[in-house]
Formats: sequence, structure tokens, C-alpha cells
Amino acid sequence: YDAVLCDVWGVIHNGVEAHRAAADALLRFRERGVVILVSNAPRPGAVVLPHLDSLGVPRGAYDGILTSGDLARQILVEGAGQAVHHLGPERDRPLFEGLATRFAPIEAADIVICTGLVDDERETAEDYRGRLEAMRARDLPMVCANPDIVVERGGQLIPCAGALAALYEEMGGSVLYTGKPHRPIYQAALERVSAAAGRPVDPARILAVGDAIRTDIAGATAFGLDALLIARGIHAEELGLASPAARLDPAQIERWLATQGARPIGFMDKLKWE
Repeated sequence: YDAVLCDVWGVIHNGVEAHRAAADALLRFRERGVVILVSNAPRPGAVVLPHLDSLGVPRGAYDGILTSGDLARQILVEGAGQAVHHLGPERDRPLFEGLATRFAPIEAADIVICTGLVDDERETAEDYRGRLEAMRARDLPMVCANPDIVVERGGQLIPCAGALAALYEEMGGSVLYTGKPHRPIYQAALERVSAAAGRPVDPARILAVGDAIRTDIAGATAFGLDALLIARGIHAEELGLASPAARLDPAQIERWLATQGARPIGFMDKLKWE
């Protein structure tokens, strides 16, 4: 391959600590190719960068970072002047930094930008049903800046903005997703790859790496990219890998993949150079 599109959360780190072998693998790949980190983080890539630094992920392991937050910011720029209701925690406010965003309550908003649950360690999507019903009553469009349903945080699965968006859609609401598995983030990622390589790169020469079958693998394969599944990530419990001592069972993973809607070209326990 000439380039790798690598997921961040679940592959390079678990939200608490970095996976050193993954960073080493990307460092070694960069000796011959381009690495773009592609994340469903609802914050700009420039904000994700210092977080990676704090976890000890070396900047030499990647050429650039693209997030669903970056694409959400583009939508905000294109819709300048609209009244925006932010549905999400205060820590996601960097999404709006530098933009002349006019915030409003649900009853006065033109659009809703959803970045997640305010207290994602205690709340569930059902806690937001009342607010979503108020949005639906006004037929407000939602921009989901993180399509993930859940994410791993130190071994615990935490609900994300995608869970709120899925419930809103069930209620008949309109949702625009800016991250994986949807095409816009892959189109933007290919542009980043070509810019870093200094030439157009054939999608057939790009490998996508991720731990989520619904987003990372389904999105990449639908876009025409080869995909590599990291098993000891978001699906670790389903695949019998919740315990650090558990060993990868290829037969079990094959049985599980047969029930999924997308199929990678291969799978690994964790991302590492072999």
C-alpha cells in the first residue's frame, strides 16, 4: 500500500493510554508511505493533536489528522448566519472556535449540531428523548459530528453522538452525518493523502485500519478501500478478547464476521508490525 487511513480511538489508544505497538507500526509504515489519521471525534483535528501528544503518540507516526469535527465545521461555515443549538458537552466547544456561531435554544434554532451526551458516563440516549421530541416538533435538521454509537474508554463502552442521532432518526428526524462510515470523510481523506504524497493516490493502494465494523470497516469497503479490522477494540467482548490474557481465535472471528454487514480483508489482535 501507498497510504494508510488509520482510526484513532480503539486502534492507537483507548482514551486513557496509547498502544505503543500501533504507533510503532505507523512509524515504520511512514518510511515508505503516507498515514492519515481519520477519527469520528467531534472536535477539529488541531484539537485532537495535543491529546495524542499527551498520550505519548509520536507526531512522526502520521502525516495529518482528519476528523468528523473538521467536516462539521465546514457545514457551519457554509451555513453562516443560522442559529445553532449545540447538543453536547462543554468539552466539545472547540468545534466552534474561530467561527461566528450564533447559539440558540431549541425553540429558536435553525439547526442542531450534536457532538455527544453531556454526561456520557451516566446518561443514555433515552435521557434525551424529550429534547429530541422538541427538535422533531420543529423539524430541526441535526448534524451528527460523531457517528459512533459507542466508544471504548479505558475498557468501558461509552455512548456517543451517534446514539442520539440514531434515536432522532427513529423518531423521523433528519440527520446529516459528517464522519465514518459516510462518504464525505473518505473523500476528504483521499484529498489529504494526495496532498501529503504530492500526487494522486489510487484508492486501490490505500488501506483503512479500524476497530469498528459498522463505521471503520463498512465505510471503507463501501468506498472501495481495503480494510483491516483490529479485533481487540470496540468489539473485544463480542470476540472473546475482553480479558488482557485472552488470545485471538481466528475461527471465532470468522464466525462473527459471517453475521456482519461488511467484511475486512483481514484482522489482527492489535495493530502491530509483523
